[in-house]
Amino acid sequence: MAIARNILKQVLLDNQKDIEKYKIFVRNYDLDSFPLMVFVGVRRSGKSFLLFQKIRQLLAQGHKWDEMLYLDFEDSRLDGFSSDDFYLILECHQEMYGKRPMLFLDEIQNIVGWQKFARNLADKKYSAFITGSNAKMLSKEIMAELGGRYLPVEVYPFSFKEYLSYTGVKFDELSRTATESKARFMKAYNEYFAWGGLPETINLPVKRNYLSSVFQKIYLGDIVQRNGISNPRLLQLLIKKIAESVMQPVSYTRISKILSSVAGKISVPTVSSYLQFSEDAWLLLRLRNIASAFAEKESNCKYYFIDNGLLSLQLMNSETLLLENIVALFLFRKYGHDSDNERIFFYNENVEVDFYVPEDELAIQVSYSIVDSDTLLREARALEKFPKVRPCRRRVIITYDEEKTLNDKYGAVEVIPCWKWLLDE
Repeated sequence: MAIARNILKQVLLDNQKDIEKYKIFVRNYDLDSFPLMVFVGVRRSGKSFLLFQKIRQLLAQGHKWDEMLYLDFEDSRLDGFSSDDFYLILECHQEMYGKRPMLFLDEIQNIVGWQKFARNLADKKYSAFITGSNAKMLSKEIMAELGGRYLPVEVYPFSFKEYLSYTGVKFDELSRTATESKARFMKAYNEYFAWGGLPETINLPVKRNYLSSVFQKIYLGDIVQRNGISNPRLLQLLIKKIAESVMQPVSYTRISKILSSVAGKISVPTVSSYLQFSEDAWLLLRLRNIASAFAEKESNCKYYFIDNGLLSLQLMNSETLLLENIVALFLFRKYGHDSDNERIFFYNENVEVDFYVPEDELAIQVSYSIVDSDTLLREARALEKFPKVRPCRRRVIITYDEEKTLNDKYGAVEVIPCWKWLLDE
């Protein structure tokens, strides 16, 4: 049954009033470079606010609502909306204003068959900005179906710089030196480190409850319900195991054996599927071993969580894991991440290096502290051996809050506190 025109018109009008009330934090995304964009990322990462940011910019430039429309496909008033109703949106706007609109369509992946409508918009030269919480929207198949017309944009939770700007904490060198402003800076760093950068968590005094609700929506809605998982408990245990293994490669076979020993038999193909579903929902991001053969590259990977706050929910005494996770997120933001991800790797073959970026010939080790001499020796030795196996122009050890320079026969090894590393973003 089609959505009633009067309901759709009322939703469009209500959205106009709501968007004009939002406090907008301007993020550093180029929203003017292309008339058709697909924003993809985890729930609550700020995709909708990028749409609001663009709309408000247009309003400030003198454009009117008769030139654009916004719909959120998670609005309960649109329950029952189907692909057959898409063209009703254009008809309603035409009846209301008599003009051709620019479209802003939020969480469009909820509507089966949305790709055909999006392609048709491109063919008819509409401007359209759409968002979704499913990584499959950036897959080669979807982009091919859209005819290469849309620019894909990955949206992550706030970077550390965005977090500081949003909270009004100064982070120039002088502010990091003066006693009071340095204390505020370090407090913000500690909070971002532990609770991540999902925008709506930032001003909450107790963040865990909100993060738990977001996790449940991802876990139950975007993974369990969307994929028809019959044993949610097994999936929950798998996510917990992945969280505890953030620093280590994990194989499908090993996870299958561990879970089978505590929760009933789970096959290797099921483990593979559950991990893929978690990646599709942008909960997990995969990192491959550049030294592995193809088959092992796919089945023996490292996994990171899209936000430190969501990882914190799964762990106790997790500082070391959180440190490596936050470094991984920095690299994914900087270099991009998709299903093929051929830009960032780890290296594990005789020598173990946490991260390697071939295009910059950058090798990174992550260690919470290198005060202990054995720890320092282990990390330094790995980076000393690495130039023998891969081109390497820059070598870095990232710590929580320690800084120095080491030297060996290949030159300098930079020891950089994580907060300083994150400010380069």
